Amino acid sequence: MSEKATQSSPRFPGVRAPQPLLDAEAEHRLTDRQKEILDELETAGAEDGFASQTMAEIAARMNCSLRTLYGIAPTRDELLLIAVDRRLRRIGRKAIEKLDPTLSPLELLRAYLEGANAAVQRQTFTLSRDFATVSGSRRLADSHENYVISVVQKLLDRAVSETQIRPVDTAAVAHILGGFGREFTKPDIVDMIDGTPDEAANLLTDVLLRGLVARQP
Repeated sequence: MSEKATQSSPRFPGVRAPQPLLDAEAEHRLTDRQKEILDELETAGAEDGFASQTMAEIAARMNCSLRTLYGIAPTRDELLLIAVDRRLRRIGRKAIEKLDPTLSPLELLRAYLEGANAAVQRQTFTLSRDFATVSGSRRLADSHENYVISVVQKLLDRAVSETQIRPVDTAAVAHILGGFGREFTKPDIVDMIDGTPDEAANLLTDVLLRGLVARQP
């Protein structure tokens, strides 16, 4: 699995998305059945206990051979990380697709964060309580969160330059906004809040952005 970064996004110069754990060439070599299994893992993985299953148990659940699974990844942890990475990248692409160029920077910011916060819906793999025990899971989550933070900072910079929000330390604010979703998935917090993690993240995002809106003289 490569850890190199991709080229900068044309919409956000200087912002590099994390390289897919399963690159295009490797995915092209997969059979149709192996691709189906990865798709199934994206949804099945949201269940508690799934991340602690062995390769044999996953093979039985996916109704496939161990050889088929090992053809995707050499270890269980790498297999699960690839599935999570695909899920997060899919959500990220949808969030970017919501960015209508006719929208103002503040509207773009709201739209992007709403899309990005879908990564912490209850049915998302990363909410599996035992996924944190998978080797490399924190590094993967960090890489995606850092990308979200970078995009958010770019949008905040635009909002400041167009006086839609008052001058602020956009790097600091971006870290808060980009980290809401992950914060609300922590076991001690997810059991405390009334709604879902994405609902809580969207609520706090709205509260914070309202406080930043520039007051007209």
